[in-house]
Formats: sequence, C-alpha cells, structure tokens
Amino acid sequence: MESCGMVVSSMLSVFLVLHLGLIPIMAQQNELQIGVAGQAVILKCRGIPSNTDVTWKYQKFVVRSLSAMPLRGKAAMSDRSEINPNSKYLKLFDLRLSDAGIYTCEYDSHTVSISLHVFELTISLDGHFLPNEVPELTLMQNSSHHQPNLIITLFNSKNNTVIPKLLQSKTRQKYIMKLKQLEAADSGTWMCHVHSDSPLINQNISFDVKVLGFQNPDFERKYATVDSTVILSWHLNFQKIKWKEGFTGQLNWKQQESAIAHELLDFNVTAGGKQHETKKSSHFQFEIPGSKSKSTIEVKLPKVHFNHSGQYQCQLAYNRGYVQSKIELVVMKVSANPVGPLPRGAKMTLICEVSSPLPSNAHLCWERVNGTQMDSKKSKQHEVKVEVNVSAAGLWNCHLIEDNERKISLNYAVEEAPVWISYVVIGASIGGSVLVFGLACLCIISSISWQRRRQRAKRMAQARQYLLENKTCQCQHRLNK
Repeated sequence: MESCGMVVSSMLSVFLVLHLGLIPIMAQQNELQIGVAGQAVILKCRGIPSNTDVTWKYQKFVVRSLSAMPLRGKAAMSDRSEINPNSKYLKLFDLRLSDAGIYTCEYDSHTVSISLHVFELTISLDGHFLPNEVPELTLMQNSSHHQPNLIITLFNSKNNTVIPKLLQSKTRQKYIMKLKQLEAADSGTWMCHVHSDSPLINQNISFDVKVLGFQNPDFERKYATVDSTVILSWHLNFQKIKWKEGFTGQLNWKQQESAIAHELLDFNVTAGGKQHETKKSSHFQFEIPGSKSKSTIEVKLPKVHFNHSGQYQCQLAYNRGYVQSKIELVVMKVSANPVGPLPRGAKMTLICEVSSPLPSNAHLCWERVNGTQMDSKKSKQHEVKVEVNVSAAGLWNCHLIEDNERKISLNYAVEEAPVWISYVVIGASIGGSVLVFGLACLCIISSISWQRRRQRAKRMAQARQYLLENKTCQCQHRLNK
C-alpha cells in the first residue's frame, strides 16, 4: 500500500511539473491581429487581473509599462501608444507599415505574444481626381512571418464589384492595381477586401475616391421663348464629396460652335469651400442671382433675346486639367407678314422659328385654337422655321415638341381689321389703280406728243435741205447761160 501511495504521489508530481511547464509554452503561441496603416489598432492581452502591473514590448523594446510609475519605453511607436488602465490593452495610433511584428504582454510570470500584421493601402493623387482620370491603388503588407498570397476584391461607392487591372509585382509584399476611368458619380467611399487562407485573413479597408465635377450632364439643351426669363444653372459636387482642394473655373458663351467664345464670369473655390464669382462681360445682359444655393454657378437672363441663343459652357480647372458642362439655349419667336390686322379678303403668313436646328426627335408645329386637323402645320426634320398662311382672324399657337412632349409654346392672335379700314384699303387700292392708270395715260399722251414734235422737226429739216439744194441748182444754171 505504501508503494502504491508513492507511485500515485510521483505521478501527481510529474503531472504538476508538466502542467506548470506547458503554461509558458502555451502562452508563447502567437495570436494574429490585423492593423491598417493610418488607423488605430488595439492589441488585446486577455485574462490579466485588474490590479496587476503590465508591460508591453515590441521585439524586446518596451513600448509602455503600467504600474505605480507608468513608463513610456524606447520602441519606435511608444509616442503613438497608450495602455487602457482597466483592460490593460495596448492601443497604437496612426499605425505604420513598420509597426508590424511581435508584441509581448508581460504580467506577473506570464508572457503573451501577439503577431501584428499591417496592411497599407494608398491611392494615387491622394484620392482627388477629375473625370476620365485613372486611379492607381497600391496595397502593401508587412508581418513577422512570410507574406501570404492575397486575394483582393474591390467594391465601388455603390457596392458594385470592380475588377482592377493587376500590375505584375515581384514580391507578395506589394500589389499595384489600376482602375477604370472615373466619373463624377463614382465619388464616395470604396472598399478593398483582402483575403488569405493561411494565415486566415479577412480584412476590409475603406478608402475615399473624390471626383470633382458637375451634377449636370455633360450636355443638355434648354428651350426658351423670346422675352421670357431664363436661369441657367450648373451644380458642382465639391461640397457633396467634401473636396479639400482649391480650384478655379469660368463660364463662357458663344453663339455658334465655330464662333469666338466670350467670358461671362470666372470663379474660384478655396480649400475651405468658399466660393467667389466675378462678372466679366459688360455688353451681355445677365445677372448673377444672389439667393442661389451653395456650390451652384448660375446666370439669369431677365429678358431673353433671339441673339442670346447659343452654347453656355461652364468649366472647372484643377491642377492638371479641366472638366466642362455645356447648356445649349434654343430661343423661339413668332412673327407675321404683313404685320397688323388682317383686312377682309387679304392673307397673312405666320412665321415660327428657332435660333438653331432642332434634333431629329423635335419639331415645330402651328395649330389654330379650336381649329380642325387642317388648321395645323409641322416643320420638317432639322428645319428651323415653319410658316402657315392665314386668311381669317383667330388665335394660333406654335409649339416646340420633343419626344411628343410640348417644351415651349408661343401664341399669335390674328385680328380682323375694322370695316372702315377695309373700305380705306379698297378705296386706296382703287385710287391707286386710277392714279396708276392716269399716270400711264399721261405717259402715253406725252410720248405721242413728243413723237409728233420729233416728226415735225424732221420734216422741216428736210424741207430746208430741199430748198437749199434747189437754190444751188438755179444759180449754176444762170452762170451757164
């Protein structure tokens, strides 16, 4: 029995020794944590009693020590670190790629090792772009062990998958990717998902893409009638995307594509988002509304003239290039030939015209109010005007129709002349006819009289010539005798 007791005691002693020996061995297993450069990371050392002193080290250099006398060590990241007094976790701020490696948490006789794997994602031009530019992403990784092979997936601001062009890299430490040409609508927060099977990594890294531009389309057409009020607006997106760089711009106008552009105004926006505009043109009648919304370039034409039509082009310039948005203003007017009331029995031509050719899906149309199908006329494709002959009083409307939708309309009221005007017109016509007839008769009589005088003068000249020749013959006959 005594020998059995000794055997059991020995086995317990051996088990206790093995157990105590395995504790530091198990504690030395590295726990993997992921960090992203530029962000903060918390290194967790679990199971530390609340009243226990703790020391964090990086490759044997002290980072921070929490005890009766807190100590900041000499490790490179010491000035960017702090220890939570309650949880004893170590927090690193503004993480850098070089911060990757083995961190140890020491308390009492225990040591816990943590392997920090750091990713650094950078975007070209600090994420500030103009439309049609191509961003370049660079993903780097650093750790204490071998660099794993990464599977990278990108998601744009609308959470749609984007397939980048991966450039060749000699090592697994650096991945370079090129994206597609950007549009203003691509602005927002993008996501880069990094995956590795060994070690197991699933990490999301967000980054901002800011594309300076317009919320308007690149080109739009606006219709207006003569003497109406028109406001042309360009909505910039710099406040929406929180653009942090200064830029300039200007608004130009030209009547035709081949004409010389005239600068109407210029503007600049500071890095702080303050917008300032300066009016340039002195001969062009327009206003800059004072109550317009922020991040908007706007001009007001209080009374549109036919020659105000043309292309209004707003342009933003930043660093290496520019982006522009264009509004084409098409102006419509109506007129009559002849102008004025329509006498009874007379005819008038109504003319409706626009300042520039219409697209293939648009046309002009004259319609008589309360008229029939016959009382209408449409323009042909790309025609700039349509005419209709009118022989009776009434109200006519000219419509500009695009995609079967009336865009603008102008009316022209044909008024019937009073009866006395008709009589005056008839009398004037008759009087004019009599006057013309009288003048014609006078001309004929004068012509006949002139011809008679001419013939009489001719006969008298012939008679004198005959008498002169006859006297000459008589004289010669006398001399011969």
